[in-house]
Formats: sequence, C-alpha cells, structure tokens
Amino acid sequence: MVKDTPDNINDTETKSENQAPRATEVNEETVRKIAEHYRAIIELIGEDTDREGLLKTPVRAAKALVYATQGYRKNVSEIVNGAVFSHEGSRMIIVRDIEFYSFCEHHILPFFGTISIGYIPDGKIIGLSKVARIVDMFARRLQVQERLTEQVCSELRDILSAKGVIAHCTGQHLCMKMRGVEKQQSVTTTTDYNGIFATDPALRQEFYASL
Repeated sequence: MVKDTPDNINDTETKSENQAPRATEVNEETVRKIAEHYRAIIELIGEDTDREGLLKTPVRAAKALVYATQGYRKNVSEIVNGAVFSHEGSRMIIVRDIEFYSFCEHHILPFFGTISIGYIPDGKIIGLSKVARIVDMFARRLQVQERLTEQVCSELRDILSAKGVIAHCTGQHLCMKMRGVEKQQSVTTTTDYNGIFATDPALRQEFYASL
C-alpha cells in the first residue's frame, strides 16, 4: 500500500450527503496507472520523460496527486472519533484562519486560503482539531470554493445538531493567476451559514467582528 502520510490513506469511506459517492483504494497498482498517464501527458506537451530530471517525475506526481486528493478516502465518523462533548454554554465558538489547499475542479489547478468557522452549540461541542480535519476532508479533492464553504458548514451542523453554523472562506485561485485572465491580486471570498445565523443578523455581525 502507498503511505505518503503517517496515516494510511486507504481509509474506508462511509457515504453521507456531503461526501463523494466513491471510495477507491489507492495501492501501488493505482499509483502505477496514474504515473503512466502523467508520463503520457508529459510526452504530449513535448518533453522527454527519459531525461534525468523527469525519470521519476511521473511516479512523484502520482503520489502527490494521491496525497492531495486524500479527502475522497476520509469519512467523518473516523475523523471525529467520538470527540464530541457535552457543553452547557450557548455562546458562539469560533475557529479562525484554518489553512486549506485544494484543486479547482475546472482546471485541476490549486486554490488555497483560510476558512473561519463559528457555531452556536446546543448542548454539544467538538474537539477543535476535528474542525480543521473536516475542512481538510472536503478541501483535499476536486472542488469549488463555494461548495467547500457550504459542505463544511452543513457537516458541522449535522455532527453537532448546533443551533447554527457560519463559515467565511478566503481563497486564491491559480486558475485566475497563472492562466486565463491572469489577475495576480484577485482574492475570492465565500460565506455560508445556517440555523440561527440565517435569521439573526446581529449574530452574523458578531462573527464577522471577531475575524
């Protein structure tokens, strides 16, 4: 099996509304097949895959792609792993500036940035690191920023039965910077919220004031 990280990337997927419908075990044979496609692409753009600097590039690129899309092989129950705790408070909890890295599904070029998440508990809270891991689960796949923001927001509410969840995401997209319109300073901001945040503008303002 391929192990690019301390954790085995061959996690078994449990389907849920927000998760990808497929779960493919990534083994050495899968990496080999991906590498063959990379080798063909490199040759098609006019390079020599037999020159010294490119001899191992197809395999390296295949392993990098497997790592960068590991979100397809994650599931929420394993990520949370019981780290939901009773809590009597009802004030807003905010985890700010969680870094993420993802791939634009339209051009398969990276986009990256930060996401800040707030929620109003209703008897339960979640371990802080689990919030970041849930972000990674949805980011480490082919994505669009708008959907990433919504998925994180919805998943946290489902896990916690929270009174409301809000997310604010800022991303830089290489599909806009290194190709096409080539706007180097462009930044994309997306927001999603549910529950009490959808009906209480003061709560939304409290969240934004804390960022």
